[in-house]
Amino acid sequence: MPLNKEIEKQIAENNQKISALLAENENLLRRAGLNPPAANAALPPEKKIQFPSGYIRTVGHFKSRYHLSEIFPTKATRHIAKERRRAMRKLLAYFAEVDTIPLSGVNWHMRFHRNNQSYRLLMGVCYLTAKGLLQSGQDGHVRVMDYLDEQRMCRLYEKFILEFYRREYPQLSASASKIDWQLDDGMGDLLPEMRSDITLAQGNRVLIIDAKYYANILQMQFDVPKIHSGNLYQIFTYVKNKEAELTNSPHEVSGMLLYAKTDAEVLPHRQYRMSGNRIAVRTLDLDCDFSEIAQQLGQIIEGYF
Repeated sequence: MPLNKEIEKQIAENNQKISALLAENENLLRRAGLNPPAANAALPPEKKIQFPSGYIRTVGHFKSRYHLSEIFPTKATRHIAKERRRAMRKLLAYFAEVDTIPLSGVNWHMRFHRNNQSYRLLMGVCYLTAKGLLQSGQDGHVRVMDYLDEQRMCRLYEKFILEFYRREYPQLSASASKIDWQLDDGMGDLLPEMRSDITLAQGNRVLIIDAKYYANILQMQFDVPKIHSGNLYQIFTYVKNKEAELTNSPHEVSGMLLYAKTDAEVLPHRQYRMSGNRIAVRTLDLDCDFSEIAQQLGQIIEGYF
């Protein structure tokens, strides 16, 4: 039912006053050393804003039925390690009055503002979990995310490794560099461009890393797991052309296929000597604390520089 102009005007003026008072309260909290909403003050119920029934859902009802709160318990215990799941179940006691909703009906294009921005990270984790970012090779079946194809996810994986080395190992030259074809006659038209995912260099040592984010790390040949031949040919070609480029100076060029680890039963961790160069195939476990991921990437540097 539309309001007459006079009542609408009065309500609008009242809303402005309320907004100003809320802003003043926020300033008072900041002056007290808090940072709402991340660090806020808890007032007793009698000192909180009292919403009249019929105007808006009561505070307690609104809080327990808040849409973003409903999403979290829906996903909280799926695809989580057992020890973490037990800890999560204890936390879920605090969500006893929160409804769960079907994920098929969630609109993930959420708008965040200063009143709900503390949910941003949590909703991001729920989104990735709901859409199947976690990969599995159990029982011969692989669950792959349906919202990002492997090519896009692989690009993110490559970028992460490159930027990690740039930030954490400034003494190294880290780049996604172009590798020129070393041609005998100079005729290179129609040849594809070679560009490494990550090239690390220090002094006369060079490590070319080809980062792979695959659902299936290995391919099956007559029921025997093998490294993807195309990946191996690719890194070998990069290494040999880079080595030929550096022929006139002392050098040591190595290559590595670095796969994002899945929970497949067979995982590659091998190093080969091919025509005088080291070619390694290994995995990077991303399902752990960042400190452990950094340690794994650091071990690579220790082994080559």
